[in-house]
Amino acid sequence: MLSKGILSFKRAEHLRHTSVAMPEIQEQRSLVTVPGGLKLHEYTNLYFTARNPMLYKRRPSHASLTVLRVSLDALDLPNVVITDGNAASEYIAFFPSPSGLSFVDYDLVFARYWTDPDEHTYWHKKRCKCTEVLVPHRVPPTHILGAYASCQQSADTLHAIAPSLSVALNSDLFFLT
Repeated sequence: MLSKGILSFKRAEHLRHTSVAMPEIQEQRSLVTVPGGLKLHEYTNLYFTARNPMLYKRRPSHASLTVLRVSLDALDLPNVVITDGNAASEYIAFFPSPSGLSFVDYDLVFARYWTDPDEHTYWHKKRCKCTEVLVPHRVPPTHILGAYASCQQSADTLHAIAPSLSVALNSDLFFLT
């Protein structure tokens, strides 16, 4: 990623890599076309916050994961799209960046939890927690500012691979506190 950038699913599919994506979710995403744009798999998807349902499901693997920090300048790349929730959801809206930022429910996106006793409200909160920025094809490596690691072991592993990358510990991001 530090040499090629963060690639879309389509651009990364032929490269040797380990995906943390859930196959059933990727199958759903493969069916989505962004109105007036590309197939969803042709976009690099960035979450507004990594502390979301996807990372929660991956918490047992926290030591082998890191979260990249991406510059806000990615919002100004050509043809960037902002969603008002998970882009694979049934009830989703797509907006051009940066004007689409006004449609983001920041209270729900950055809420500590998405749980709710009411099933409809729970699904709405969960969908909003996964609000995305969709960048066509790739996010250039120059937009990668650093990374978060859940523990020292993970930080040390990443530092050995990418010694120039700034790495900060944040166990809470990975649901460990």
